[in-house]
Amino acid sequence: MNSSHLLRSFNFLYFALLALFVSFLPVYLDAQGLTTSKIGLIIGTGGIITIFSQPLWGMISDRTRTIKKIMLLLLACSTITGYFLYASNSFFILLLFTMLLYFFLMPLDPLTESLNFQIAELNGVSYGSIRTFGAFGYAVTSLVVGYAMLYFGAHSLALLFAGTGVLSFLICLCLPDAPATGKPVTWKSLRNFLSYRETLWFLVLIFIAAVPQRINDTYLGVYIRKLGGTSDLVGQAWFLAAGSEILVFALSFWWMRKGKEMLMISIACLFYVIRFFLSAWITDPHVLTYLQLLQTFTFPVFYSAAIQYLYRIVPEEWKATGQTVLALLFFGVSGIVASYLGGLAYEYLGARTMYLLISSMSFVGLLLSFVLHRVYGGRHSAIPRPS
Repeated sequence: MNSSHLLRSFNFLYFALLALFVSFLPVYLDAQGLTTSKIGLIIGTGGIITIFSQPLWGMISDRTRTIKKIMLLLLACSTITGYFLYASNSFFILLLFTMLLYFFLMPLDPLTESLNFQIAELNGVSYGSIRTFGAFGYAVTSLVVGYAMLYFGAHSLALLFAGTGVLSFLICLCLPDAPATGKPVTWKSLRNFLSYRETLWFLVLIFIAAVPQRINDTYLGVYIRKLGGTSDLVGQAWFLAAGSEILVFALSFWWMRKGKEMLMISIACLFYVIRFFLSAWITDPHVLTYLQLLQTFTFPVFYSAAIQYLYRIVPEEWKATGQTVLALLFFGVSGIVASYLGGLAYEYLGARTMYLLISSMSFVGLLLSFVLHRVYGGRHSAIPRPS
């Protein structure tokens, strides 16, 4: 089996792990009787760990110039930690294992995306043709887990997580490592990347757009249950959301063009506004489930465009670290704000007000993306490469 086929299989399994963790941890915590503010506390505290863990493992990967070996270590630790997380019900034990899983599992996302992008370029295939299988794995797993929780109980997640983790590790063993760039890693190039004005505004935009997405990710399952839906309906919602990404990633070679990334980000922000505004007024859990089809025009468009935009402006030797910065903002820093503030807003203001607030924040992101598209959108490179 060639490297691109192996990488597709790995994406399927890794994003299955993410579905078990990102989408169903809040549902699992809700099933243990925790309030939304406590759920936000646990997930937000885990997000704090991500701030340190993602840059740490990204830097280690760049310094050692290997992605595969770091991924194998993180997968092994994640598999063990995830099993014990979903076998626990004590608040403090849940908090501990969530922190550990954020430390081991979440840094795998930027490393996987970096491997996807580099192997795709090496084999002459599109990034989307590989990433599509991640969306497929997320979708299928979400549907299966929803029914598993309904028929076998919440603790069935422990065995599902462990089994998926073992398979991921075995596939990763067969993967090739990412090719070395041949350029030395320098702190000067990273400082240039982070200090350039376009880079800073780009990262601000990522944060503004990510917080509403992460609030929805965290509390969607809880909201569906509060509206009277069951865990299988939560699974269906995530199946529709993740499944709708498949065609977008698969056709990314067709709709994504260099220099047009910020325009695509603007389109995604517009649909974020529409999606969250409609969510505020829905009272039927089935309608809310079907609304997740709007994911087609939000996350996959936004994140694909952001990755390509990033790879145009980041120095060659810091690609893995640049990908880590992007993931850190989208899944780390924004996740902390989303978990803490989203949980408090949900508990004290209600779901409707929470969704109206994040719709407004998405509108701010839309305006900023228009400005950045006007100023920087067509450039081919943001910062000069270090000599």
